[in-house]
Amino acid sequence: GKLQQSGVKGLDTYSPYPLHGIDEVLGMKKSPMPLIALIGGLTGACGGYYMMYWMNVVDWPINVGGRPSHGFWTNIPITFECGILFSVLSIFLSSIFYFFAFPQPYHPVFESEQFRTASLDAFWLSIETDGDDVPALEELLQKVGARRVHTVTEAA
Repeated sequence: GKLQQSGVKGLDTYSPYPLHGIDEVLGMKKSPMPLIALIGGLTGACGGYYMMYWMNVVDWPINVGGRPSHGFWTNIPITFECGILFSVLSIFLSSIFYFFAFPQPYHPVFESEQFRTASLDAFWLSIETDGDDVPALEELLQKVGARRVHTVTEAA
């Protein structure tokens, strides 16, 4: 909170456990993931229902005991399963390739030996900057209560 009030941009956090409320502190927007899941689920459900209708009525109609080619209730399980499948795939693919920007094989902070504690027992706050204001940022971090400040530079 204090860092953002000071006008610091490019904040990110690393922690070995979930930090509830950190997205509000960092000023992150509400996640679009529910909308992505809904759109993917509806697309899958409509596609699954249409697939069953097309296969049973248009492509390969079979007369079974004089029943109609299209039965609404018989298509519900496939419709449900396709909805779930497309919802999960849309969440997975959008989060991996768009939101998390994977694959990200390199980030300068990964090169720091001290950063290994972020997956064990330490909370890390990173600030991406162009390098001109590093001393001022280090001083600001010490003021707001940082135990240690470690500067990582990207190799050119």
